Amino acid sequence: MTTVPERHAAPARPDGARHTPYLAAGPDDLVRRFVREGDHVHAAATMSRPNALLNALCRSFAGTRSLTVSTTAVHSSAHALALSGAVRKVITGFLGDTYPSPRPNRLYREVAEGRPFEVEMWSLLSYTQRLMAAALGQPFATTGSMLAETDLRHGKEGSLHLVPHPEHPEDPERTVTLLSPLRPRFTLFHGVCADRRGNVVACPPLGEGAWAAYAAAEGVLASVEAIVDDEVIAAMPDRVVIPAARVLGLCEAPLGAHPQSLRTGGLAGVEGYLDDYDFLTDTVAACKDPRSAADWYEKWVGGVESHAGYLERLGGERRASLVFPAPPGTADGMAGPDSGTDVSGPPTEQEQLIVLGARAVADLVRERGYDTLLAGIGTSHMSAWLAARLLADDGVQVRVAAELGLQSMDPEPGDVFLFSQRHAERSQMLAGIAETLGGAVAANPRCLGVLSAAEIDPDANINTTLLPDGRWITGTGGANDIASSVDCVVVAVASPRRYVRRLTHLTSPGLRVRDVVSQFGRFSRSGPGAAFELTSWLPPAPGRGRTGRDLPDDPAAAVRDLTGWALTPGDDGTGAGESTPAAGVSRLLVEEKAVTTEELTLLRTMDPEGFYR
Repeated sequence: MTTVPERHAAPARPDGARHTPYLAAGPDDLVRRFVREGDHVHAAATMSRPNALLNALCRSFAGTRSLTVSTTAVHSSAHALALSGAVRKVITGFLGDTYPSPRPNRLYREVAEGRPFEVEMWSLLSYTQRLMAAALGQPFATTGSMLAETDLRHGKEGSLHLVPHPEHPEDPERTVTLLSPLRPRFTLFHGVCADRRGNVVACPPLGEGAWAAYAAAEGVLASVEAIVDDEVIAAMPDRVVIPAARVLGLCEAPLGAHPQSLRTGGLAGVEGYLDDYDFLTDTVAACKDPRSAADWYEKWVGGVESHAGYLERLGGERRASLVFPAPPGTADGMAGPDSGTDVSGPPTEQEQLIVLGARAVADLVRERGYDTLLAGIGTSHMSAWLAARLLADDGVQVRVAAELGLQSMDPEPGDVFLFSQRHAERSQMLAGIAETLGGAVAANPRCLGVLSAAEIDPDANINTTLLPDGRWITGTGGANDIASSVDCVVVAVASPRRYVRRLTHLTSPGLRVRDVVSQFGRFSRSGPGAAFELTSWLPPAPGRGRTGRDLPDDPAAAVRDLTGWALTPGDDGTGAGESTPAAGVSRLLVEEKAVTTEELTLLRTMDPEGFYR
């Protein structure tokens, strides 16, 4: 049984007094010193979430179901929030798993019904804009993300407002979306190092950056890899992300972001480390069953007394294997194309999908001059990466970006994780969510979004939130922001359950979707509201339980058998007589060439372990 700590007064900060943060013995001491039942605590989302502090939060408040926690995404070790019973409500944009590929997690199957906690879903950029409004002392944020036009609007009556456009009040079609500020009581943050005054150093990519620190009503509770002398930090003022004035308490927590990664740039002699893929994989497996999930929680969170105990359980050998960049003369353990990967054999259904997606993206870049690809996680980012490689081979340069702040990426072959520090090291710019989803995407008419979908309807509206039986999928992440603001390609395996007549949940709008790519060809349309037509064709490869004998052998049969879009004009499938665009086969259908050896070799070099095979 967990005993919630008694309330202690936070250190007084009278006007004019010199502020010194509380130096805690560790994450548990820091959390118990400040956080109370009923508090709203925010976990800052860089690529290095403050996981040691979150584990301490779960230990300290287990079973109370009292806290509100906001964080951009709940995955990997953050599943402890659900397993601990500490949380009443989560404000986020994603609930599920991200490695080795994005997928639902059983823990959140009934989250739409309030189990294991209430959830309030936002798109990634709008969520960050709410933090920015709080950080800047503004009454509202504005957003171009189409939240009010989708099912994300539900349950936000007090924080999402659609108002007349002040410059066009006479036009009811011209509106502005206002968002209330997101102001937690405390923000948890994990950095590289800090001095005893509380100045916290961190390295990009920074996700939401320092906005969450300034948004907190009380201030920041920070963990760092090392607390160093004041002179060390004084020599690098450009690396201080959170100033001492915002830091209430501070502690050391080596590997405080584990199982996520930390980029350090070698500052203050602190070593960086990679995502612990073995740990992430074990966590996904454990959460498939209630008993094994409880055992995982007891082993890594509830059953250890402190972060020191967690590190001891990890062991020195495992910790050493994660160091990045790897010390000279050692390997970082990544499987590469020379590690015995078989690049022979025909393409699988999934590989054919990714290649056809890459071709569609490459064609649009050549035809319309897009200069940036924003890759959503999943088969979509694999298609975007492959397209960029194929274009580069033809002398066409296009920049690839990822929403947490990686721009002009050159992904490391052999590592399929979209947010790997290996890719960060090979990027030309490292920034944050606002600079990427805002500056490189929403403000850039030459950006092309590449997205995936769990369901997509004939108008290209996307569902990534709920299944028809009410089970949770994952949520929107940054997909709504991308689909709201730039032209898009959707890459998704066709099936009647995925290419549907009506969505279970409208997560992202389809107005800007140009093409939808399936495993047997590309659907295109002349514009929003027009019907999609199959404009290219390649006989589908066996996959997902289908053999060559039961695969459709012509385009019309593929549209009929592998989608729910083959409607007759005027029939919406409900008998209501509404007009729904019918998906047909174009009279100008192009035969796609078979997947080439070059394409397949590039793809399997990118994914030697076959996670997307």
